[in-house]
Amino acid sequence: MLILFICCMSLLIVGLDNTIVNVALPSIERDLHAPVSGMQWTIAAYTLVLASLLLLSGSTADRVGRRRTFQIGLVVFAAGSLLCGLAPSLGWLVAFRVVQAIGGSMLNPVAMSIITNTFTGPRERARAIGVWGGVVGISMALGPVVGGTLVHSVGWRAIFWINVPVAVAALVLTALFVPESRAPRPRRIDPVGQVLVIVTLASLTYGIIEVPSMGWRSPLIIALAVTTVAALAALIVYELRRRDPLIDVRFFRSAPFSGASVIAVSAFAAFGGFLFLNTLYLQDVRGLSPFEAGLCTLPIAAMTLVFAPLSGRLVGERGPRPSLMLSGIAIIASGLMLTRLTTTTSLVWLLASYAVFGLGFAVVNAPVTNTAVSGMPLAQAGVAAAVASTSRQVGQSLGVAVAGSVLASGIAGSLRGGFTEASRAGWWIIVGCGAVVLVLGTITTGRWARGTAERTATRLTVDDTRIPVTS
Repeated sequence: MLILFICCMSLLIVGLDNTIVNVALPSIERDLHAPVSGMQWTIAAYTLVLASLLLLSGSTADRVGRRRTFQIGLVVFAAGSLLCGLAPSLGWLVAFRVVQAIGGSMLNPVAMSIITNTFTGPRERARAIGVWGGVVGISMALGPVVGGTLVHSVGWRAIFWINVPVAVAALVLTALFVPESRAPRPRRIDPVGQVLVIVTLASLTYGIIEVPSMGWRSPLIIALAVTTVAALAALIVYELRRRDPLIDVRFFRSAPFSGASVIAVSAFAAFGGFLFLNTLYLQDVRGLSPFEAGLCTLPIAAMTLVFAPLSGRLVGERGPRPSLMLSGIAIIASGLMLTRLTTTTSLVWLLASYAVFGLGFAVVNAPVTNTAVSGMPLAQAGVAAAVASTSRQVGQSLGVAVAGSVLASGIAGSLRGGFTEASRAGWWIIVGCGAVVLVLGTITTGRWARGTAERTATRLTVDDTRIPVTS
């Protein structure tokens, strides 16, 4: 339980940093003179690099040692956080966010691998993963509340400095109490696959963010689209032929694993877009202070605090289907409620929509994490956990990029005057994400899907035992 607590400390700061910046965006915009695309990059630079490196960090930890990788990640993350708080310009802030993300990529999948190798019984592991999934939701939901308080009382730079003491405490506790562990047959480093992942995600995100200002016919946008497709195709072909791929395509033979990955992308795309749009609406349209905007998101945090742990218990007792279906329905309902948003929408309606969304977000993390890791051989725990974490970060990065681009494309004049009409497409996209969660949560959790998971786990174990350890 102490090891679980230490691992959750790292998750807390990484999760907070995913969302705590959102409420500070208007302050950063004024202080560093950032355009809408600049605000998108402040968030996307972090989530994009995090998503790109999670798989590498998971396999590296299995090879060189999970505790060692975890400790290095804490040091780099703390250093990046300190530098972000000292950034003199938007360019430097984005660069230091990249440093943060490099450290953060060594924390979540590695911590999950430590947990899965500590809790070896299926039932106790499900409960531990339920706690982990609950902390994922809690940390990300608390971000806007904590961020609003810090921005209002100290300034936007404090949202980064708060990470430093937590990271230092986790570093000391890790050295004292977390044992070292490695995979029996660690996977070889895959530099070509890693470069192709970075190129695919970077070109896709950059194109989505910049298309409103450049247009679909821009030579640069066309080149980015071609680059994305070519890099993705090359990645698939190359990984299929590699003995130790960065992304093990065999995992996706499991319907629950594939479903969990797509559900994670959809749910976190909805979450990223939801926070981005609401931050601008509450502060730039409604004129609320960062503290007041943070308070408005309290229903999300409250619902997550209550229902995320309950979702973990529900997954342990009833399986992932009830939580996933509830999540999809709640995300759809909240998105539909916000399609009616105007500059004078009542606060009660807003808070109710936030509470409904908070319920949907609260219950989705535990089933996604449990489905991704359970049934996989312990030797592949780091890679499996990294795929699940990557799906979350890819989703959030795309959610912010798409929501920001839809908003920028629809605004002809001021943000205050044109926001409600321009943001309507963004809310419908969130509804669509909820529908994906609902449909896949139903299809990929039945008897047929469990059969594919069992066959995949057996095949993975047999295939890996046939490969010599020295290969």
